[in-house]
Amino acid sequence: MTFRVDTSLDVPPSRQIVDAVLDGVATGCYPSGTKLLSVRALAAEALVNPNTAARAYRELEMLGVVAGRNGRGVFVTEQGPELARARRQAATLAAFARAAEVALRAGHNLESLLETLRNARKESQHVASD
Repeated sequence: MTFRVDTSLDVPPSRQIVDAVLDGVATGCYPSGTKLLSVRALAAEALVNPNTAARAYRELEMLGVVAGRNGRGVFVTEQGPELARARRQAATLAAFARAAEVALRAGHNLESLLETLRNARKESQHVASD
């Protein structure tokens, strides 16, 4: 998984990094015990200041997803995958609910939203099988 910050978004770079790491941990790309990139390497890959990368790691540490080990690096905690999955699922369901509410207010009917959801599911299953 590569870390890229999209400067066109209204989301702060450190938040984008946190979300990317949470996604990687939640999906199993980074299982418990995995050593993550150093702060400097993460900053270089994401094209951000090292302070931004350090801020992201501090937030992930406060969430309990990662733990820093002095002189050894940053590692995914034993409970990291479960915490990351729960956090990302809650965030994505909240975003989905907001989007559905906006779509319904804009005049979309429930059936068209359900069809969109079915199509998204088919697409994600197709991508997962590739």
